[in-house]
Amino acid sequence: MAEQLPLTLALDEQARFENFYPGPNGELVERLRGLAEGETGVLYLWGAPGSGRSHLLQAACHHCSVRGGASLCLDLSSPGEWAPELLDGLEGLDLVCLDESWRLAGKADWERALFHLYNRCRERGTPLVISGDAAPAHSAFQLPDLRSRLGWDWVYRLQPLSDADKAEALVYLAALRGLDLPKETAHYLLRRCPRDMATLRHLLRALDTASLASRRALTIPFVNAFLARNPRWQTQAGLFDAL
Repeated sequence: MAEQLPLTLALDEQARFENFYPGPNGELVERLRGLAEGETGVLYLWGAPGSGRSHLLQAACHHCSVRGGASLCLDLSSPGEWAPELLDGLEGLDLVCLDESWRLAGKADWERALFHLYNRCRERGTPLVISGDAAPAHSAFQLPDLRSRLGWDWVYRLQPLSDADKAEALVYLAALRGLDLPKETAHYLLRRCPRDMATLRHLLRALDTASLASRRALTIPFVNAFLARNPRWQTQAGLFDAL
């Protein structure tokens, strides 16, 4: 089954447990790690856009694959590209992750397919991870039995990181790249740049490249000069602060 899926389902090589700063989500990350290592059960996680839902689902599949398992992380953001039969037989894998499940809400054929996949995975003991934008009881799914099933096992809200957590996350992620990011520089970035972790990750990559090219450390003056040359990374407030 997995060999017939389109190449657009390839995993993001950067999405790993090791480069996800959990903050208050440590229990969720450990639960996902357990499922990727063969524990049985169904886990539903939900949170705001940019909170790391996709990163965690892909990290779980990477972890499963490294251990020799067969996994699939299916992005359901454009269900019109496929037929609901895409979910048939997935319970034969070692781990199934369904991202953006809320996109299926109101599509009766897809909701039934998801409901039946849930039941098959639970009966077979196949670990299943589903991400959404709201708690199961408040989801937009029209099939009552589906909303009920999604709340049966583990349900986690992906808690947002505080500004202090984000500063720690930037320092941690920089260290993984071999960079020394002082805490004062991390806080400086948070005052002047968008605070969602997806943007901050991309910004850190850009700073890594710029720092390597100029052979300069990530001091506040260096970062300030970088942001002045690249205003797209700054919030409107940050732009005004720099004037």
